[in-house]
Amino acid sequence: MTVQFPDPNTEDCRALSSILALVGDKWTVLIVVLLGDGPKRFNEIRRMVSGISQRMLTFTLRGLERDGLVTRTVFPTSPQRVDYELTKLGSTLWKAVEPLGLWARAHVSEILTSRKQFDEDAAN
Repeated sequence: MTVQFPDPNTEDCRALSSILALVGDKWTVLIVVLLGDGPKRFNEIRRMVSGISQRMLTFTLRGLERDGLVTRTVFPTSPQRVDYELTKLGSTLWKAVEPLGLWARAHVSEILTSRKQFDEDAAN
């Protein structure tokens, strides 16, 4: 299947670029993959996504919510509980990025070995 990209000087192209930039963001992909198996609490996501700051997680989740990919549900408990879940649209994105996540998991050791070898060769 060939994708037809709009003329680069049009509003459609700018919109498409912003969406592809969102999907290309490493935090977005990780969060979407994690939410693929069901709703998660904010701190649960934060524990699962190594290296993300609270600020960046908040920023990423707000962006996903703004784009209609994630819903945020606040429960009136003390302390307040907030769950994040993929929307129907978000689930379609998950179906698109899940194979990428599976590929990364399957090949992580090979890639890390290759990086190590490259860095050793470059140092010599």
